[in-house]
Amino acid sequence: MQTTMRITVAVYLLLSLGHAYAVPSFARQTGLSCNVCHSNPPELTAFGRNFKLKGYVLSAMTENDKVGNSKDLVLSKYIPISAMILISNTAFQANQPASQNNAASFPQQLSIFLAGGYASHFGGMAQVTYTHSDDHFGMDNTDLRYANEQKLGGKDWAYGITLNNNPSVEDLWNSTPAWGFPWISTASGVGPIASPLINGGLGQDVAGVGGYSLWNNHLYTDISVYRSEHAGAATPVTGTGQAFNISGVAPYWRAAWQQNWGGNYLMVGTYGIYLSSFPGAVSGPADRYVDPSMDFQYQRPIGADQLDVHGTYIREKSNLGATYSAGGASSPLHHLNTFKIDTTYHWRDKCSATGAFFSTTGTSDSLLYAPAALTGSNSGSPNTSGYIAQFAYWPVKNIDINVNYSGYVKFNGARQNYDGANRSASDNNTVYMALWLNF
Repeated sequence: MQTTMRITVAVYLLLSLGHAYAVPSFARQTGLSCNVCHSNPPELTAFGRNFKLKGYVLSAMTENDKVGNSKDLVLSKYIPISAMILISNTAFQANQPASQNNAASFPQQLSIFLAGGYASHFGGMAQVTYTHSDDHFGMDNTDLRYANEQKLGGKDWAYGITLNNNPSVEDLWNSTPAWGFPWISTASGVGPIASPLINGGLGQDVAGVGGYSLWNNHLYTDISVYRSEHAGAATPVTGTGQAFNISGVAPYWRAAWQQNWGGNYLMVGTYGIYLSSFPGAVSGPADRYVDPSMDFQYQRPIGADQLDVHGTYIREKSNLGATYSAGGASSPLHHLNTFKIDTTYHWRDKCSATGAFFSTTGTSDSLLYAPAALTGSNSGSPNTSGYIAQFAYWPVKNIDINVNYSGYVKFNGARQNYDGANRSASDNNTVYMALWLNF
């Protein structure tokens, strides 16, 4: 049972990657074009990072645009609502067993955003999403925040409080998991058997609160704590059937230093989470994870164009005492190393081309990573590596035409017969075509 839950979660991680967020209600609120905050959505510019840092409250409202005009009530006459539709088709290099080639999703995703400034120092982005595979709406990434600023040591100090449902969704950069590349991707492919917990494993399954600050426009820090909330499950939480049930709270940390010189911008940082979890219950034997991570982001304008580079490295150490005791692992001690780097060249605000490389290696375990047709590992190894090439064209600022090729060099431990059913790593390669509309 524990093995099944681990595989299910790992597959979900890959298939849930690639949520795209560019919210036109922010443009309506600020009176600014999308490319002021985004290189190409959802990649944030320096202005976009500052807008998020300060609580999404910047506004171009005149007195005629407001309802109320006092410190107790300042509301826009226009409800801050946006919508996003993602329509896609995925072609597989080799058909999945007993399935047709080409998976059309119409839509793959439809999202409604309540995004904007709610009060003078309070704003947010709350998202509800319909997904084709589930055929229902559910709560998606949400970040609500109070923000303010003052002087500290004679330097500017911006600070705030965040309420969110996904560790790293509050982050300002596109190098951490919630906002990392690929911006959009297939929901129909086959996912690797293993991924670090911080790489999306808790998204929309937790509720968190934390404090953050940026001092002297250089040093960013964030400390948050998370509890399991299991959207869609009955309350109070029993943990039945859930892979992760947090014992106490799970602390998340983030620190980053950003620096400009000449036309260059560089951020280097660290982030991570510690989690003690009861699999399938709210008490008893526990599994423990710690995910210390490093990341960077580099940006440089090249005439009217721009180059962006993002990278992250996650080193997960786990003691799966509960899973081992239940017979779901051959050993309690494991580790996973995940590395990802992507480079995007933007031709003005019309086109972008991205190349990415990713790799996960870790401890082999024939029970935790068991053989299974399509999704399993014949060798018990989680080792997976591959690449992504993506081209995006924006005929207008709120429409993206996207083509993505994803390829695997190794999958679940091998190039050939990785699952014990004679499937090759390259059989999981995909061509993904999408139309992304925001309004």
